[in-house]
Amino acid sequence: MICLVVERALAASSVSRAIVATDDQRILAAVTSAGYEAMMTSADHRSGTDRIAEVAASLSDFDIVVNVQGDEPLISSLTIDGAIEALIEDQDAGIATTWESMESSEDVLSPDVVKVVVDEHDTALYFSRLPVPYPRDAVREHGSLEAALGNEPSLLAGFRKHTGLYVYRRDVLLEFAQWPQSELERLESLEQLRALEHGVKIKAIKASTSSIGVDTMEDLERVRRIVGNGSSEFRVPSSEFARTI
Repeated sequence: MICLVVERALAASSVSRAIVATDDQRILAAVTSAGYEAMMTSADHRSGTDRIAEVAASLSDFDIVVNVQGDEPLISSLTIDGAIEALIEDQDAGIATTWESMESSEDVLSPDVVKVVVDEHDTALYFSRLPVPYPRDAVREHGSLEAALGNEPSLLAGFRKHTGLYVYRRDVLLEFAQWPQSELERLESLEQLRALEHGVKIKAIKASTSSIGVDTMEDLERVRRIVGNGSSEFRVPSSEFARTI
């Protein structure tokens, strides 16, 4: 799965090098035996961002670093390129990330699906595991959020699912790693809140296609079904999101 993520990253036209940052010798061996690059890092990092910052600190010949999380084997190379472009175009932003439309009320209600709220300029205002923004009037009318989503399917359009992709300016990434873990970050277990609490502007653009983050065994089986034919072009069935990657 991680090697597939590397392939998707290298397929992006804006990416010149892909390195797997890991603290596990088994991952290192699997990646290098497949012909890809990997680096061992400390096992004491608090987040994935802290881990890639260790690697970024040892390399000085680039200004932008992309964090593609290892549980996103279906991420589109076009999504990676789009996020990089968004950061380059907005000189005030220190980080860029992506989001997808919600496909079901189950995703809205699940704490495993991170939600992001953005403004009209594609700037992230907040990330949460709770359903935000909260449709108060609809919930009052129907008695619960679950009932409101069932009776008013159009409410789904008000939610955005955060995708596991970050693009950093290198100096912002290295500074981020020096900041202590923030209270909101600890409460929500979301590292991007540390950046928001320190005033970093985060661009959040829509992903070019939907993906499937592998957080559970069920997710893993869904991805295995999609890539089982061994093709380099993955079509996500309509039951899985109806997108071509």
